[in-house]
Amino acid sequence: MNMDRAKEIVFFLLRVVAGLLFLQAGGMKMFDWFGGIPAQFGGHPRFLSQIWIGGALEFYGGAAILLGLWTRPVAFVLSGEMAVAYFQFHQPSGFWPIQNHGESAVLLCFIFLLFAAYGGGAWSVDAIFPRKRK
Repeated sequence: MNMDRAKEIVFFLLRVVAGLLFLQAGGMKMFDWFGGIPAQFGGHPRFLSQIWIGGALEFYGGAAILLGLWTRPVAFVLSGEMAVAYFQFHQPSGFWPIQNHGESAVLLCFIFLLFAAYGGGAWSVDAIFPRKRK
């Protein structure tokens, strides 16, 4: 196997796993998957609350990332969501991500920033229907 093929496979796997993780996080918030949000953390979010909007972004954005559909704009929005999540919910508990349990938010923020820069890759819906550029 040549290196270019290996890079395509690894990039595809990173996109699918990141999308699946995000889709599950959104499903937990919006549809109470995996037991939903525990009552001590507010329980099921109210419609159009900040947590509900985050769940919608995570569920539908995660599905789009998983498929590689509109990868660049979706990933850019999700990267911003993770930055907001880190600074709003994690950073007040300590400066370093290891202190405030924000490692996953930081990591996903930069993974989505990578997807925003590079797109969905060779194995994506975006690659099947390329945009025409002038």
